[in-house]
Amino acid sequence: MNRRNRRHTQKRSLVAASITHALHDGYTDALYAFMPVWQDQFGLSYAALAVIRSLYYATMGGLQLPANRLLRGWSARAALILSTAIAATGLVIMALPFGLAGLCVGLVVAGIGSSIQHPRASLLVTDSYGEAARRPLGIYNFAGDLGKAVVPALVALLLTVLAWQPVLGLMAILGIALICTLVRLVPPVSAAKDRERGATATRRRGGFRILTVIGGFDTATRMGYLLFLPFLVQGLGGGLPMVGVALALLFIGGAFGKALFGGLGERLGVVRTVMMTEAIAALLIVTTLFTPLILMLILLPLLGLVLNGTSSVLYGTVPELSDGDTGRAFAVFYTSVIGSGGLAPILYGAIADHSSRTVGVIAAAATAVLIIPLVLALGPYMRSPPAEPQRSCNQSETQ
Repeated sequence: MNRRNRRHTQKRSLVAASITHALHDGYTDALYAFMPVWQDQFGLSYAALAVIRSLYYATMGGLQLPANRLLRGWSARAALILSTAIAATGLVIMALPFGLAGLCVGLVVAGIGSSIQHPRASLLVTDSYGEAARRPLGIYNFAGDLGKAVVPALVALLLTVLAWQPVLGLMAILGIALICTLVRLVPPVSAAKDRERGATATRRRGGFRILTVIGGFDTATRMGYLLFLPFLVQGLGGGLPMVGVALALLFIGGAFGKALFGGLGERLGVVRTVMMTEAIAALLIVTTLFTPLILMLILLPLLGLVLNGTSSVLYGTVPELSDGDTGRAFAVFYTSVIGSGGLAPILYGAIADHSSRTVGVIAAAATAVLIIPLVLALGPYMRSPPAEPQRSCNQSETQ
């Protein structure tokens, strides 16, 4: 394959993976828009709503590894089409008149579909770009945030003019449109490449374990701060509209962070970049405890930049430390990240309940600080060690 055709294939693969990520992450966060409607429809408590949401979230997170294992021999196109088809089927089941039981079954089915997407789409990008995959993985990561912004907003708008069942049907139609796009974009090649790499892998697993812990801690920091941010804004005199503005500013900064920091990781190196972002994140988190509301709003985009930007650096490092089986490595990494995102707010909430909100926020900042020694421990496992100084002619002659 000549260079021009290779670049064309790389771009098509990146576009396919990115739009798949955007739609599936949009499906995930769009569930929040349906919560008030389902509460009224089925007479649910807040706790029951949380349990219903967890049917999707836990299924998506818990099945990353099994789904990847089952689909190792599938091509990327077939895996992503299957992923989207199952997720869309889940939405259709939710929209049918089966009551609360149908809603719960549909959420589980949709979660099964989305569990396939993360490891296989990430693998598609990695296989397409090889060692140059760090920046494309950052773009793939950024696309997920775009989906989280666009799809829930679209759903919220549609719910003002349509019942919730037709809205779910329209979301399923988006999935069908994506399937048709994937058929045209992604070539139907096998996934044997991923299996073959496992036999020749040279990366040690210890580095990947450290990376996975760092990913979990990084997500815990982000989710912990998000738990307390609305209450911090209200404590400074901001109402619900101001809470929405604060979250939007944080998310906008986060989206740009995911797009930009993959390239920064290539220039500065993973260790330096992660140390910098986590230190700044911890400092800004603590600072927002003591600033007036206007200054907090000014700082939130910068905080979002470093809170979310680290994730692109970490995702881009997964192939390097994958021990050859990149699909499985992404599945393990996403399981850690998603699991941490579910458990961290519970832990930080318990800390705040038994002390104060300020202590809970400081605990989230302390988690970011804990990442710094971990990433220093990760350094020896990374590729591209410092080049040895060139020997002089005299030294060469004497040896």
